[in-house]
Amino acid sequence: MQAKGMQARRAGLLHGWMWLKQGLWLFKRNPFLWMFLTSILVVGTAGMAMLPILGGFLLAVLFPAFFAGLMLGCHALAEDKELELRHLFSGFQTHGTPLISLGVASMVIKLLLANAVILAGGDALVNQMVAAMQAENADAMLHALSEAGIMFPVYLVLSTVLQTSVFFAAMLIVFRGATPLASLLAAVRATLVNALPLLVYGLMLLPLAALASMPLMLGWLVLLPIIITSQYAIYRDLFPMQKDLQAAAGAGARPDDQPPSA
Repeated sequence: MQAKGMQARRAGLLHGWMWLKQGLWLFKRNPFLWMFLTSILVVGTAGMAMLPILGGFLLAVLFPAFFAGLMLGCHALAEDKELELRHLFSGFQTHGTPLISLGVASMVIKLLLANAVILAGGDALVNQMVAAMQAENADAMLHALSEAGIMFPVYLVLSTVLQTSVFFAAMLIVFRGATPLASLLAAVRATLVNALPLLVYGLMLLPLAALASMPLMLGWLVLLPIIITSQYAIYRDLFPMQKDLQAAAGAGARPDDQPPSA
């Protein structure tokens, strides 16, 4: 596909509920395989994160490709095809180079943001954070972060915008054939334009996350796949495909709890 028509539309304030319902619909198409795939992803990413020195780098670089593979699985289900184990790795097979490039770009931006916080706090902040990490003291770490002043909450907001944008950018790469830079720019614009609906969606997840955490975090076996599948629903709402536009023009209506066929 050509990388065109990447101007995101503005979603309604309460579209988060529709996104969750559509994510649930996709999850119910093959719940056990979804739980298995997301469990593999969690274990794999946790293992990468634990690797010394290169762990965080590998996780940041490879995650967009893994995520894109799961989105291709969502797309298959939306087309009445089967979700398969291979979908976890299909992002590498179809768009490996641009997705890895997107991961590299996101990691560089995160490092720049983190360095901005450190520079704002000066040498004193750096020394306090290093001492807190060495002592594994949470209170000391919180004190060190408070020394960063307004820069730390700014960092949190910008990091959240970046991570959300990476999700959209990965889907623009696999579904629109966009380049990493073009996809990331379009995704950032989409995130900013839809900041309020996305915030409401995130707030809707909070009570669900609390329920999923009791007991023994077992509810996350269901909630995490639904969160992942709802990302596809968000993408299809903000960046409608041709058949979505035809349906909106009167070619046919679809239930709110079911994603449009591609």
